[in-house]
Formats: sequence, C-alpha cells, structure tokens
Amino acid sequence: MELIKGYQAQEDLRRSFNELAGETFGLNFEDWYQNGYWREHYIPYSITDHGNVVANVSVNPIEFEIDGTEKLLVQLGTVMTKKAYRNRGLIRRIMAEIEKDYGKKADGMYLFGNDSVLQFYPKFGYRPAKEYKCEKEIRTTTPRRVIQAPMKEKKAWDRLEQAMKESSSISGFAMKNNPELILFYVTKFMQDTVYKLENEPGYIIAEEEEGTLLLQDYYFPTPKQPEEIIAAFGPDIRRAVLAYTPKDTTSWQVSEHKEEDCTLFIKGPWFENWNSHQRKFAALSHA
Repeated sequence: MELIKGYQAQEDLRRSFNELAGETFGLNFEDWYQNGYWREHYIPYSITDHGNVVANVSVNPIEFEIDGTEKLLVQLGTVMTKKAYRNRGLIRRIMAEIEKDYGKKADGMYLFGNDSVLQFYPKFGYRPAKEYKCEKEIRTTTPRRVIQAPMKEKKAWDRLEQAMKESSSISGFAMKNNPELILFYVTKFMQDTVYKLENEPGYIIAEEEEGTLLLQDYYFPTPKQPEEIIAAFGPDIRRAVLAYTPKDTTSWQVSEHKEEDCTLFIKGPWFENWNSHQRKFAALSHA
C-alpha cells in the first residue's frame, strides 16, 4: 500500500476518493473540483491499495488573521477508512506524515471529531477544547431590505468570490484567502442562503428560522457592523446568532457553543492559550 497526497487532478484517484467519501459521509467532491474550487487549500493525504483510496485524512492549511496578527493553522478533515481496511493503523500512518509536513511549520493544528472518536485523537496529541458563540435579542422596526441572490450557476459563484476578495474583515478571528472552502457550502448545500442589500454591492450569507437569524458571514467593500446587517432582515427577526467571532463582543451574550456529536480538538503552540479567549471557528471555515 502507498501513501499519496495532493492528487486531486488525477481523475482515477479522485474518483476513488469520492467513492470512499460517499460511502463514509454521503459526500461527493466532484462538482466542487469541476467548478474550479477544489484548489491547493484542500490536500488529500491517502493510503491506496492497487490504485484505490482506502484511507484518508485531508489537510487544510489556512491563514488566519487573529487580532491583527497572522497565523497558519492546519485543519484536518474527511478522516475515513474503507471498512475492510480498518484497524490496520492506516490513519496513524497518515497522521505521522502530516505531522512531519506541518508539525513545525504550522502555529497549530485542529479538527472536528464526532463522539465515536473522543478517545482516538488524544493518541496523536490533540485535546478537546471549547468554543463560544455570540447571540442577542433583536428589536427593530427597520423594513426588510435584503433580497435573495440566486446561487445556481458559476457566474454567480464567481461574483461572490470576487466580493470575498474585496471585502474587509468582520471578525477578530478571520480565515483569509480561502474562498474555495466557503464556496464548497454555497455551491452545494447553501445555495438559498445568500442575500444582497437593496442597491448596495456585497453579499450576506445567513439562515432564517422562526424569528432567529444565523449570520454566517458577509462581504462588503466598506466595513459594516453586524447589527446593521441583522436589521436589514426586518422586524420579524427577534434573535440573532453569529456563526463567527466578531471583532467586538461586548454587546453580545457570549456562551459556550455546543454542537451535537461534534467536538473541537486542538494541538500546537498557538492553542496553548485557547481557553483564555472565548472564540469560535467560523462555521463556513469547517472542512
């Protein structure tokens, strides 16, 4: 068996990767690749057997701007092993290769694991960590002034990507230069969650449910406060939750973020003081 990485341009291997992702998670990355958004920030590290992908951990080197400083944090994801190849130490072999490539290069490494692996990742030096969300009650009489932005074709996705590149940061813990990861969501599961403000350039990604607005992210050429964006959704919104950590949390209710069957695991020097800050990885940065 052979360990290979960064092979997404090779059709046969990509097909085999997608087959395993389908078996494991019900996911297929082919359209993401064909649309031009599977780029260098999503690197499969895989074990192959006779040309077939049988185990994988994907590596996402991500630049973050954190309170004015830049850090390289490496996110791991799409951890999967074909049933017939489990309990052979294949993931351990891949994790060792990732550690060799990024252990000294990155400021920290992290991943999100489900409840079935709570005892697994600590074997590689990772530890569970908390995240914190910001929310508040909303009262506004401002008329609704957002309109849905159709996201059904590549021209629309490319316009959104350009807006991302031209926008100013809204977070004190912001992912940089990785629009392709956000476009993974927008081109697949979240095509109906993108909005525009009437007569203004820029985009908003948000989800509405029974008077609650989950604000994922927004991209405008000039800075806007989240309260301004939330108010644009009109008086029916009575509660707002941020899916990212804003630059200023003083006007927000901050509480521990708990997601069913999902735990953040961290390791590395930058994460040593993680618990002294009430931060959350933006939902759209998850891989």
